[in-house]
Amino acid sequence: MHPYDVRFDGQENINAINIERIERLCSGKDTMHVAFISDTHGWYADTKDMVKSINAKGNVDFAVHLGDLTDCGTTKEYVWMRDILAGIRVPYVAIIGNHDFLGTGDQTFHRMYGQNDYTFIAGRVKFVCLNTNATEYDYLAAVPNLDYMEGEIGKDSLLYDRTVVCMHARPYSEQFNNNVAKVFHHYVKSFPGLMFCMNGHDHCKQAEDIYGDGVMYYGVDCAEHRSYMVFTITVNGYDYEIVHY
Repeated sequence: MHPYDVRFDGQENINAINIERIERLCSGKDTMHVAFISDTHGWYADTKDMVKSINAKGNVDFAVHLGDLTDCGTTKEYVWMRDILAGIRVPYVAIIGNHDFLGTGDQTFHRMYGQNDYTFIAGRVKFVCLNTNATEYDYLAAVPNLDYMEGEIGKDSLLYDRTVVCMHARPYSEQFNNNVAKVFHHYVKSFPGLMFCMNGHDHCKQAEDIYGDGVMYYGVDCAEHRSYMVFTITVNGYDYEIVHY
């Protein structure tokens, strides 16, 4: 078998299955605790410790992996990381990262997790999860997909009043199509009740008002540095903590 053979056993379509669980478990909640993790790559032992830390907190409602599940996009890496993340006692979803595209990695992601762009609503908060890895397409594809974003802004508008936008690579990183960085941010700000944006990719902690307009972009560190972020989201706003383990 080739390292990039897309065939594997075990769980598939993880995002859709877990989104159903998240929406059901968070229905009617005024307060949610969301763990944001990112860039687990090949740091399997560190990721196992991260899973233990999330489980030990006890109050996390669900988790969002912000991309780079793998280092080289091989099928075995996807399986190994999937089986570690399955230890999280709450449902989680994953966003595709630039490393996850290598070889046939994007095909494995589609089968194991789902589409590159997707949304879900938890506790009247819409989570918009976007593929922003433009470099992987040599800038020839619609990444980020502005048409998709535009279509989601008014969709299900009666079901949510706040928004969190999640991505792997943030604007002005080397992976982003920075020719459309300002247009992208215009669409981000068009979502009702925008609270904040989340990203991974840079392997460091970030909290920056990139555009100077009050919209915060928070970056989650990599598993090698043994930290992640937990956001507490309420009807009145949000707070967050950086968890070291």
